[in-house]
Amino acid sequence: MSVLEVKNLRKSFGKNEVLKGVDFSLNKGEVLAVIGSSGGGKTTLLRCINFLEFADKGTITVNGKVIFDGDAEKKPSDTEIRNSRLHFGLVFQSFNLFPQYSVLKNVMLAPTLLKRGSADEIRQKATALIERVGLSEKLDSYPCELSGGQQQRVAIARALALEPDILCFDEPTSALDPELTGEVLKVIKDLKTAGSTMIVVTHEMEFARNVADSVIFIANGIIEEYGTPDEVFGNPKSDKMRSFLNKSLETF
Repeated sequence: MSVLEVKNLRKSFGKNEVLKGVDFSLNKGEVLAVIGSSGGGKTTLLRCINFLEFADKGTITVNGKVIFDGDAEKKPSDTEIRNSRLHFGLVFQSFNLFPQYSVLKNVMLAPTLLKRGSADEIRQKATALIERVGLSEKLDSYPCELSGGQQQRVAIARALALEPDILCFDEPTSALDPELTGEVLKVIKDLKTAGSTMIVVTHEMEFARNVADSVIFIANGIIEEYGTPDEVFGNPKSDKMRSFLNKSLETF
């Protein structure tokens, strides 16, 4: 059974239809890379899955349970929405750490608010996650004292703190220079090795090709290509995908 199934997801902002019937599934332990030009619908798709936006139509199913149905007469309550969000951990491109809290407190905050154990248990788990992303020496540092790559690694540890079914990344390296990009991508690769299930919206084509189990190319709100990296990159069927790859290669 798939961990995640998305069917006929549609989203409009006014007269602008951003998602035009998106379908895909994701199995446990797999990495899905979502690629495409700016404005194609990648971030909107991720935000709808994480309930930061609400799709107009379609369904989202996690572990066999429908958590969103755009055709349902009764809209989900705030409590149901909060519970649905807990299936996902989201890492933003701009880190979004709390500047007034140390690294340790940033990672401890959500489990503490949700009472996911005693204070000692939460601290021990947060400390282990921070060590996992290679920042054990930065427990008491504040975000302003960290590089962009270090801040993004803290954001990853924070997203892992609630043990989500699916970890989602929205362009996690777009704000970083090449050296810091490598730091973050290494952490994501390590998470894959450890069996994490992930959706990564990315402009890093080599990462998508070498790390992802499947790749979606989305353009104008439509999935133009969906398959293994070899299928999508090695034998694209869509003219839009071929054009996108040619433009991507021209940037190097």
